[in-house]
Amino acid sequence: MTASSLSLSDHQRAVLALWSEVNASLSAYHKLITSFGAAELAWQAKAEAWRQLGIHHTHIARHEQPEQTRAIIDTIQQALIEGRYGLLFADHPDYPAQLLAIYDPPPLLFYRGDKSRLNQAQIAIVGSRKPTAHAQKTTFDMAQYLAQAGYIVTSGLAMGVDKRAHLGALAQVDSEYQGRTIGVMGTGIDVNYPNHHDKLFSQIIEQGGCIISELLPHTQPHKHTFPRRNRLVAGLSLATIVTEATIQSGSLITARLTSEQGKQVFAIPSHIDNSNAEGCHHLIREGATLVYHPQQVLEDVNAQLGYESYSHKSKDIVDSIDTTESNSSQTNHSQAAKYTNKNKSTAIVANQPPLSNIKSPPSTIVVPEHLTLVYEQLDWHGQDLDALIVTTKLAPPQLIGQLMELELLGIVSVHGGRYLRV
Repeated sequence: MTASSLSLSDHQRAVLALWSEVNASLSAYHKLITSFGAAELAWQAKAEAWRQLGIHHTHIARHEQPEQTRAIIDTIQQALIEGRYGLLFADHPDYPAQLLAIYDPPPLLFYRGDKSRLNQAQIAIVGSRKPTAHAQKTTFDMAQYLAQAGYIVTSGLAMGVDKRAHLGALAQVDSEYQGRTIGVMGTGIDVNYPNHHDKLFSQIIEQGGCIISELLPHTQPHKHTFPRRNRLVAGLSLATIVTEATIQSGSLITARLTSEQGKQVFAIPSHIDNSNAEGCHHLIREGATLVYHPQQVLEDVNAQLGYESYSHKSKDIVDSIDTTESNSSQTNHSQAAKYTNKNKSTAIVANQPPLSNIKSPPSTIVVPEHLTLVYEQLDWHGQDLDALIVTTKLAPPQLIGQLMELELLGIVSVHGGRYLRV
C-alpha cells in the first residue's frame, strides 16, 4: 500500500481534529456533529459557537489552538504511512457495522493486526482480573472451543480472565483457526497495558488477530477509559460469557451493556462460598443463562441467529457482515440494522452440524467428590493418560479406575486414547 493511498481526506482530518480537540469525548463530539451537521463545519466554527453549545472549556481551549491539532493529525498520518497502526472511520466499509447499532458508536477506530476480524461473528468472554485456577482453565478451554467452532473470541486485554480468553482462542493446532481473537484496549493503540502483556499483544497480532482502540494514540489508562472499552466489547459481540467475576467486577458492566443491546448473557456458576464468583451468581439470579459447557453457548447463539437461513460464504465461518457488496456508508448503516434485532442477524459457524444432530451434554452434571480432582483436569479437547498422571499425581491404576467411573456416569468419554468431557 502506497503512502498516497494512506493520505487522510479533508473529511477524515476534520473528524480527527474534532476527536482530538474534545479529547475523545463521545458526548461533545456527537453534540458538535448534530449541531453543525458535518465535522468540517464544526471544526471551522468559531470558539464562541462551541461555547454557546455548552462545550467544555478545556475542549474550547484546544479548539483555539489549531496548529497543535494539525500537528497531532500529521503525527497520526505519519504513523499510518509507517504502518505502526491502521485507522477506520465510521463510514468506511471495513468499520464493524455492529458498532453502528449501539447507542454511542465511536467515529473512528485505531487498529493493529487483521481488521477483517472485526466483521466476523464474535462472542465475548470476560471476568475477574484475579480468577481462581479453575476459572482460568475453564476460560481457556471455553475460548479454545469457541474459536475452533469458528467464532472470534473478543475480550478486553486485561489480566486474568481476559488474558486466558485471548490465549485460549490463539491455542489452535490447526493454523486455519489461529488468530480468532480481538482485544479491545482501554488505552491508546500504542500503549500496551498492562505493561507485562507486551508478549500477548504481539502474539495476537502475529497470529492474525486484531487489537483496537477508539482512544487517541498515547492515551494512558484511566478509570474512565475501561467502562467505555467494555461497551465496545459488548457491542462487537453476539453474546457475552462471564466465566468468573466478583460482585464489583467491571465484567458486570459488560454484561449489563450486552443485555441492554438485546443480546444474551451467559454465566458460569461456581461454589456458593466462592466470593470470586458472586458476580456470576448475581447475573444468573437476574436472568443470565447458566452454562457449564461451550456447546450450550453455540446452540443458543446459533438458534437465535436462525441456523437454517444461512448461506455458507466461507470455508469456516459466515461473516456477520458482508462488506464486499458495497463500499458506501449507506451499506454499513443497512447492515447495522441487522444487529438491532437478534432474530434477524445472519452470522453463523458454517462448519457446525445441524442443530438437530448435535448431542447435548447431560442436563445436570453431578460429580462424586472423590472424582472431582480428575474431572476438573479434563477439558473438551482431550488429554492422554500420561498427561493426566502428571496433573493429578495419581497412581495409574487409581487414575484409570476413576476415569472408568466418570465414563460410566456419562460425563467423560475417550477418543483415540484421549479423555475428554462430554
